[in-house]
Amino acid sequence: MTADAQSVAREATAAGPVLPRAFWWLWAATLVNRLGGFVVVFLSLYVTLDRGGSASFAGLVTTLYGVGGAVGSVAGGLLADRLGRRTTLLGAQLLSALGTGALAFAQGRTALAITACLVGLAGNASRPVVQAVVADMVSAKARVRAFSLLYWAVNIGVAVSAALAGVLAGRGYTLLFLGEAAVTVVCALTVYLAVPETRPDPVRHGDDADPGTEAGAEPSNRRRFVAFVAVTFLVGLLMQEVSTALPLTMTRAGLSARDYGLVISLNGLLVVALQLPAGRILARFGPAGPLTVGTLLLGGGLGMTAVAASLGTYALTVVVWTVGEILLAPTAMAAVADLVPGHAHGRYQGMYSFAWSAAACVAPAVSGYALDTVGPTALWGASATLGALAAAGYFLVLRGRRDD
Repeated sequence: MTADAQSVAREATAAGPVLPRAFWWLWAATLVNRLGGFVVVFLSLYVTLDRGGSASFAGLVTTLYGVGGAVGSVAGGLLADRLGRRTTLLGAQLLSALGTGALAFAQGRTALAITACLVGLAGNASRPVVQAVVADMVSAKARVRAFSLLYWAVNIGVAVSAALAGVLAGRGYTLLFLGEAAVTVVCALTVYLAVPETRPDPVRHGDDADPGTEAGAEPSNRRRFVAFVAVTFLVGLLMQEVSTALPLTMTRAGLSARDYGLVISLNGLLVVALQLPAGRILARFGPAGPLTVGTLLLGGGLGMTAVAASLGTYALTVVVWTVGEILLAPTAMAAVADLVPGHAHGRYQGMYSFAWSAAACVAPAVSGYALDTVGPTALWGASATLGALAAAGYFLVLRGRRDD
């Protein structure tokens, strides 16, 4: 048994609330799906090297992919609440597979751009549905642990798929995209057959509801949720700087792209090593503390980039903000589930995902402009300030909330 398999086995038998069998089917399908997720990694290279497009056109295609993802996040969540989780997830993943396969054969700039946008839409539509299913089937006390496991699987899949895609790309992008399409179909059918429908019945207006229940608490929690999403957008801006402003800052400091690759690889290694034990610890606390501390570490770690002067100090900044990410990611997804009624998990998880997608669309332009106008020191100093403001926002929104 490999070390990763042993980690999962220990997690499955760890003390605490038992996660249902359906969750593990969903977890396994998520892992396999991310292992075969090649499009995002190689989309810009596909457009330029295989299709002969310019760098600006590759940027346009990638942006359209992101715009589609933002729309898909909202649409997937809404459909999950109206049509059901299983139907929406199956439809989104089959459409994603169809679009990914079509991307390999799309002819012309317009067809390529439109297909990439549709692939982004369909691919992101499934994410809030998966999060809603986990929120539906897992008790409040076990949600942080469950989302930690899910986030761990996503990171394992992304890390392996990037390496695997590099090998397969040498044999042609058609094989790469068709392989992802096939994996997506298999995972979609597996989840549809193994995971039951989890959507709760909606609470009708006029029904009696205990103020302490999810239904009775919805009006006040909706306001909390709007504020929570606004703060999450700020956090998303910070996280996007890792892939946009950080490599540019390091190369301006005289370091190479290889140096950036080595430094950023620490992020994936730390998430894989620490996410599972962190999930067990985080489950003991309410959301306000971990989100506040995690956001402070995220902003502080990015802020330290302003004074980084060597490969070692850049690596140290990555360690600091990665610990913040480990505290943030599963806790935030669990907090969304706790803030909203069960029948609305889909659309609220969709709006949460939309905050991240919107940040991905805005951050590259903002951070690039800041680097060119005020310079890296001011940008990373502002990141530390933004992290402190976001941490205060999370604390104010969620203070006093603990899992019962």
